Amino acid sequence: MLPPLSIIVPAYNEAARLVTTLPVIADFLSTARPGSELIVVDDGSTDDTAEVAERGFVEASGISARLIRGEQNRGKGHAVRTGLLHARSNIALFSDADLSTPITEAAKLIDPIENGECDLTFGSRALDRSLIGVHQPWRREQGGRVFNLIVRLATALPFWDTQCGFKAFRMNVCRPLIEAAKIDRFGFDVELIYLAHLAQVRLREIPVRWDHNPGSKVAVLRDSFRMADEVRRIRREVDRGAYAEAISAARAEVMADTGRQE
Repeated sequence: MLPPLSIIVPAYNEAARLVTTLPVIADFLSTARPGSELIVVDDGSTDDTAEVAERGFVEASGISARLIRGEQNRGKGHAVRTGLLHARSNIALFSDADLSTPITEAAKLIDPIENGECDLTFGSRALDRSLIGVHQPWRREQGGRVFNLIVRLATALPFWDTQCGFKAFRMNVCRPLIEAAKIDRFGFDVELIYLAHLAQVRLREIPVRWDHNPGSKVAVLRDSFRMADEVRRIRREVDRGAYAEAISAARAEVMADTGRQE
């Protein structure tokens, strides 16, 4: 029997946060989604992330929990893909370790997938800014808006926030795209959403509650240039057909799912 939900938490030097947030996620799953699984992907941490995760798992009840440990830091995108591809449920959600979006918002993303309306849903800070409790520093917030404008111009995606660390996937549809994805660092969100858009996957951007937590690993100037370069790389790879097989496979799954629902 498949677990009703898989939650993936990518973690790089997140020991201090996981002490607090991991029990919150485990309690949510135990209460709202018993039998689900929780996967922490340690992306080559140099602190006690792995040990903290394993101690938290001991206290989790009614769910399965496991740690996937990377030997070196590969990037958030690589960690998220690793967790998703190890998920046993056909519905998988990844959440940032700091729970900037409260885990109780998960139903907003999961329900449209369970109801057969969507295949990939993602939280948005831009659609309803009244849901933001604690804002980012002004410079970081403006940098995010500029980056998203670059994304919209480069890809023609109609979405306003591709970077919120809260996304859910119907795995039978999205798995080919996740397997084919190449971006290991912060541009991975754009890559997955853009490939899903090209595959005519049913996408939905959903407003969620969100609070800025200090200690972000994104350096505004450096990583904004890096992410813009990654967007250019994604376009080049699409143009040369590097994702064509995966896009076709995902599109076929969408059509098959639609046929089953009819």
